[in-house]
Amino acid sequence: MTPQVPFSDVRVEPDDLDAVAATLRSGWLTMGPRAMEFERVFADYLGCRHAVVVSSCTTALHLAYIACGVGPGDEVIVPSYTFVATASAVVHAGGTPVFADIVGVDDLGIDPEHVERLITPRTRAVAAVHFGGYPAAVDVLAELCDRHGLALIEDVAHAPGATLGGRKAGTFGRAGAFSFFSNKVLLAGEGGLLATDDDEVAAVARSLRSHGMTSGTWERHIARTDTYDVTGLGFNYRLDEPRAALLLSRFRRLGDEIERRRGRVREYRRRLAGVSQISFPYRDEDLANSSAYVMPMLVDRAEDRDDVRRALSERHGVQTSIFYPPVHRFSAYRARFPGASLPRTEDVARREITIPLYSHMTDDEQDQVIAAIHEVMT
Repeated sequence: MTPQVPFSDVRVEPDDLDAVAATLRSGWLTMGPRAMEFERVFADYLGCRHAVVVSSCTTALHLAYIACGVGPGDEVIVPSYTFVATASAVVHAGGTPVFADIVGVDDLGIDPEHVERLITPRTRAVAAVHFGGYPAAVDVLAELCDRHGLALIEDVAHAPGATLGGRKAGTFGRAGAFSFFSNKVLLAGEGGLLATDDDEVAAVARSLRSHGMTSGTWERHIARTDTYDVTGLGFNYRLDEPRAALLLSRFRRLGDEIERRRGRVREYRRRLAGVSQISFPYRDEDLANSSAYVMPMLVDRAEDRDDVRRALSERHGVQTSIFYPPVHRFSAYRARFPGASLPRTEDVARREITIPLYSHMTDDEQDQVIAAIHEVMT
């Protein structure tokens, strides 16, 4: 059944269609001038030296871990309260993820105090996720990593445009990984980006995203070079031109769309503040620094969560999601890394419901969601 109010929704504007159509007419579809232009635009936006477009946030994380030296025998401390790619990319790089707990019900980011207790001589890096678009404590984690000689890698899939102390998320660590998946704040269906101020990390990422080659098809097409060498064992992690064109078009609206998301979150928090048996992570004042990617809601009793979701869907046509089942509880990770116990993560994950939020959400749609929650919870 198609929901009356979807959890997430995509609106493609005429300018977006025109940008992609122009790219298709150009005859150049693989990574080329539009991808390079988006790299320049996004690096300027973040205030960093390098932006390297890739095929997904997962591949950006994979390249970031490799570029920071993660390999067999190395550990990377990661949150379990995240999408599985944050951890699986560690495994693909040859390392071992070590799962850390979240701060608590008011902050779903990784807990720096728990991170410090997990550091061992095998630890190579720490990954921080800006959950829901709210900045994790990457200022504290950057200092911690510096003291211990570790690389800090930011998973910024939720948080383009989020800030901490006036500085963009994704610029505190040695590398930041962004997602342009179809439900993200800045979307192109698929795609990702690695941001860094480190020249060596950028060089490794640029080389390995295209089979370790020293030049790409576009450079040879414009006669910048007529040959190439292969200097390492790389991957096919390139981003195509139509998606780069779509990103360039949609990027112009990013600031306005984030503001509209924030407005919807403020309205949710205001009008649902008095509903018993639910609560919301983060504080009202945190919203000004957030990209407002998703709207997590916690029910007081874990045993009510599935019934609430079912009632919202079946009685009111409101679609919801769960962000996230903990990674350490998935079958593949229980078998590979048994024994992890993260009480705060597990508690929140059992009680969380993600309610609808998107930049072009209408007043009527939000009214329907709010009325449904009031009815179901009372």
